Amino acid sequence: MKILMVYPECPSTFWSMKHIIKILGKKSTLPPLGLMTVSSLLPAEFEKKLIDMNATQLEDEDILWADYVFISAMIVQKDSSLQVIKRCKELGATVVAGGPMFTSLHEQFKDVDHFILNEGEITIPMFLKDLQKGELKRVYSSDEKPELNTTPIPDYSIINHKDYYVMPVQTSRGCPFDCDFCDIVNLNGRIPRLKTPEQVIAELKAIHDLGWNHSVFFVDDNFLGNKNKTKELLRRIIEWRKNVGFKPMFYTEISINAADDDELLGLMQEAGFFMVFVGIETPSVESLQECHKIQNQNRNLSESVKKFYKYGMEVTAGFIVGFDSDDETIFERQFNFIQETGIVKAMIELLQALPGTKLFKRLESEGRLLKTSTGVCLDSTINFVPKLDRDVLIDGYNKLVKKAYSAKYYFERVGNFLEYYRPTRKIPIHKRIIPSLIKIFLVLMHLSKGRWEFLKFMTKTLAKQPLKIFAALDQSVLYIHFIKVFG
Repeated sequence: MKILMVYPECPSTFWSMKHIIKILGKKSTLPPLGLMTVSSLLPAEFEKKLIDMNATQLEDEDILWADYVFISAMIVQKDSSLQVIKRCKELGATVVAGGPMFTSLHEQFKDVDHFILNEGEITIPMFLKDLQKGELKRVYSSDEKPELNTTPIPDYSIINHKDYYVMPVQTSRGCPFDCDFCDIVNLNGRIPRLKTPEQVIAELKAIHDLGWNHSVFFVDDNFLGNKNKTKELLRRIIEWRKNVGFKPMFYTEISINAADDDELLGLMQEAGFFMVFVGIETPSVESLQECHKIQNQNRNLSESVKKFYKYGMEVTAGFIVGFDSDDETIFERQFNFIQETGIVKAMIELLQALPGTKLFKRLESEGRLLKTSTGVCLDSTINFVPKLDRDVLIDGYNKLVKKAYSAKYYFERVGNFLEYYRPTRKIPIHKRIIPSLIKIFLVLMHLSKGRWEFLKFMTKTLAKQPLKIFAALDQSVLYIHFIKVFG
């Protein structure tokens, strides 16, 4: 049995880092962990091939080779997915689709032959059983949330790891919080399910065996789903790193309440975490209450962010405008918060009603839904009727993003970040000189705008905070991507 697995193309967004990835000699940021796991769930005797369209072109010969074409995608990949499905049908291929987008929107894809929805540990065996009998159904779904202690190590043999800049690891699924705009609970549940520390170490070992020397992204819905278990895992990782001399650094997604636990932050620091993504969403108390973001309420959000900096972790954060509670002051309030806290990589979005969320259901009941969300960060459209005047909201959003990612305010924000940040990575200066010179060259060569602001910023950093110059350069290189997305 020949299985072609296809990961459709992602558009250029905040997350893609497409522009900087190519400059750094890589093809894409990270490989499709979901399909790598699916490969391990399929019988070993199957012939399997993966085409990640973000790294490799999909050829007709690939489709014609396969008995079945498996497609997995997120909503942001919808347009590319439709194109792939169309090509497959024109070539007479049988299409099997799964993953987050198809789990939420499978009714919209009439040309897909079979759907394997929800979590593959449950639904792939159902599909395989019927495949063996020659009695395939169109839809395989289950509300069962599997424990992850039997989830196999992802199949690294189907990727060329040299194409990627980051390697993904998943230690848990689910989130204990239930923000009304988020579809995580709908997809993965509210009770976090965890792999054992032994499983996680086995996956890290597989990455180590590749000779991997870049960073590793823990792609959990919330790395702090179970605090005690998280601490146990961190202690095991610390021990393992020391035993094998593992050098790559880690980053993850985590809720802001992690800042309340110094022991946890200390363990993350010792384990090698250098960055976290946090859903800040908004400095508006009313909007946080509206969307039931309880973990962000009754706290000083700015001080919580700076707590991560104290432990050597940069904060990347998500921000949203368009809540019913928002008024015309929200744009300036968001900008001021982002600048003051030094959140360099601020993912600023218009609120979207994702399928299956409480927000979607509420807006549907109120007759305010317009269409399905594109899922694209920075898409200046909304899929519902907002309380704030629509033109005011979209105009205010576009101006906010342009202002935040202008050279003047970007490098000002990096400077604010450096004021609070305490770098902890112990890398000898002589090993950083050449990479740093290359970064300076890249910034000067690729920035059509902002060169003067960059040079002023670097001069100031050298004069006042010379030990943080390497962190300053890391942030500066990323501006090559952001200026092309937002400029």
